Amino acid sequence: MFDRDLWREIFQSINMNKTRSLLSGFTVAFAISLFAILFGIVNGLVNTFDTAFVDDASNSIFINSGTTSKASNGLQAGRRIQFRNEDQDWVKEEFDDKVQYITSRKYLNVTASFRNEKNNYTVRAVNPDHQYLENTNVNYGRYVNESDIKNKTKVVVIGRLVEEDLFLKTTAVGKYINLNGIQYKVVGVFNDDGGDNEERLIYMPISTAQQIYGNNDYVDQINLTYNPELDFDAAIGFGNMLTKKLKERFMVSQNDQRAIRVRNLASETQIVNQMTGGLGVMVLVIGFGTLIAGIVGISNMMIFIVKERTKEIGIRKALGASPKSIVSIILLESILITIIAGFLGLLLGMGILELAKPTLEDFFITNPSVSWTIVNSALFTLILAGAIAGYLPAKKASRIKPIVALRDD
Repeated sequence: MFDRDLWREIFQSINMNKTRSLLSGFTVAFAISLFAILFGIVNGLVNTFDTAFVDDASNSIFINSGTTSKASNGLQAGRRIQFRNEDQDWVKEEFDDKVQYITSRKYLNVTASFRNEKNNYTVRAVNPDHQYLENTNVNYGRYVNESDIKNKTKVVVIGRLVEEDLFLKTTAVGKYINLNGIQYKVVGVFNDDGGDNEERLIYMPISTAQQIYGNNDYVDQINLTYNPELDFDAAIGFGNMLTKKLKERFMVSQNDQRAIRVRNLASETQIVNQMTGGLGVMVLVIGFGTLIAGIVGISNMMIFIVKERTKEIGIRKALGASPKSIVSIILLESILITIIAGFLGLLLGMGILELAKPTLEDFFITNPSVSWTIVNSALFTLILAGAIAGYLPAKKASRIKPIVALRDD
């Protein structure tokens, strides 16, 4: 039951010892606020890395062609490597069990118009699998499909912002959009977590783009996702083998870094995980060091309180107070100060993070925040440690005989 007299006595004690209470509370508040700020910054760095890869599948591999920088197999340096549709088919057949999705890309710059609205956009001509590599979400309508590839249909899927730019008072699906003087039917509108740049793209069937813009089977890039069941080492091995085989296919020196470039997100993901893991460990060390400092502060406060109140304890015992009631008064006072100071420190730390967000973004720290679970656990640890640290001297003092306590200097 709620004991009004007990709590009145606790608040009176805090009021009579304001300096002691404020110093003790400051130690706790500083520990919790610093703990929250450090974890918030680390979470901001993790958010930055996640944002960088949010619009691509984490198991993606991007294959780009370039120009040879070294002579190989009797061929001179400076030779342009050009991918074709058959190269995508070869990759799929050669590594069938390791490839999940695969697509080619062809890039075009177009002027798009609908009625009186006009703007410039980038077109990505792709295969249907591209939707899964890019994590593209179709808002309504549909994406490019196999029938479009086979029949080379003049259809496009436009980004959400393209629709906003050109289709001011109507929906885009079912309407015809003019791209460099050629009419294409809009069959879908998509959004992409990659941001505004991704949502100002236009997708069309790659076979359509090859026929209309070049009358050839050239592609600019081949992208794929590897089997998600592959572990990190297997994914890296697959990427290395893919690079080796492609260079053999195009008679490129294995030491030539410019002719064929393979970017494997497995390597980048591993680097990011190592960096965030290292930062996490560093923050844990610093954070727990700060918590330990807070615990020491609480412990010192408890010892000081018990020593200061030895005579008071003797008087209480002489008046018939039980050891349990004496210990509970001291511990409740400590816990109350810790909770109030800890909550204020938490608000301070989160407030600093909120105010510093614009500045931190300049240092690639995105949306710094802290988990309530972690901070509450830290606060609980402080309270528990302080209670345990204070319980022993309080228990010892409660066992002192009244006459001995009253003689204490």
